[in-house]
Amino acid sequence: MKKILLTLLTILSPFCFAIDYPNQKEGVWIAKDFQFHTGETLKEAKIGYVTLGDPNNPAVLILHGTAGSAKGMLGKDFGGELFMAGQPLDANKYFIIIPDAIGVGKSSKPSDGMKAQFPRYNYSDMVQGQYRLVTEGLGIKHLKLVLGNSMGGMQTWLWGTNYPGFADYLAPMASTPSAMSGRNWIMRRFISESIRRDPAWNGGNYETQPKSAHFASVFYPFATTGGNQHLQFLAPNSEKADALVNEKLNTPLTMDANDFLYQWESSRDFNPGPDLEKIKAKVLVINSADDERNPPELGIMQKELKRVKASELYLIPASEQTLGHSTTGQAKWWKEKLGQWMAK
Repeated sequence: MKKILLTLLTILSPFCFAIDYPNQKEGVWIAKDFQFHTGETLKEAKIGYVTLGDPNNPAVLILHGTAGSAKGMLGKDFGGELFMAGQPLDANKYFIIIPDAIGVGKSSKPSDGMKAQFPRYNYSDMVQGQYRLVTEGLGIKHLKLVLGNSMGGMQTWLWGTNYPGFADYLAPMASTPSAMSGRNWIMRRFISESIRRDPAWNGGNYETQPKSAHFASVFYPFATTGGNQHLQFLAPNSEKADALVNEKLNTPLTMDANDFLYQWESSRDFNPGPDLEKIKAKVLVINSADDERNPPELGIMQKELKRVKASELYLIPASEQTLGHSTTGQAKWWKEKLGQWMAK
């Protein structure tokens, strides 16, 4: 009987704790004759999305991180802290738009059938897809706010430079407005190499998922997120550290290896730096002091923000409770600041 009850709880728990957002809808919009930065085109590019609230309210665009999805932004730590009644981005007052980036979710991706023949997209291609969804697909002519985390944060910078004036506010999080470089790119390169050098990958034409993708999906987060203090708190000795690693290694990778590879490689040429003066929106940068991918001690952010007219940096202090690069994925650390900033 105990085993039966445990099984039922495991099955039902996601539904029991699902958040009931106002007027939540899901869809897939088709972008006709979508041209990538490489010159390649798809006659029909799918852009998946989730919306919350009334389309007549001021529109807010929310952008997820690498290998994430629109639905991933609806969890209790992010959407549950932002989109409910009385929260800074109350879906009763705003029209919330959350797209699936090209390459993941319900948007067009290599695993749809093209495999490694799928165009080698980049962040600008993703942003173009988001822009076309917002303007052509949903008929929105102006955004109140673009807010993105990690990859979404980097794309938020591109919204500011590629479409200046389209949004009043930009809130890029866990990102830096400069060229992909240093440890951030070096570690991403190891993801790429570990998969591409795996004979089982077979040029992207594998019969079964190459194990290298699973290993890379475990190794990379431990190397570039989690926070030094938090990981030390969780793993004060090798036994507890091994338990963390074993837990992740024993959790299957549900994402297709080509999709995973393309997502990480798409950041290669990210560099909004040359165009920062084009930004017209007010900018609130939200980063964490223990971000392994965007370490504040490099001084890049302080230098580049001087070129953005109305900008402010909010740096979340490091602690045993913060999660390094993943800190901004928990809205509790910054939602009050966001609300105050937008009200001001």
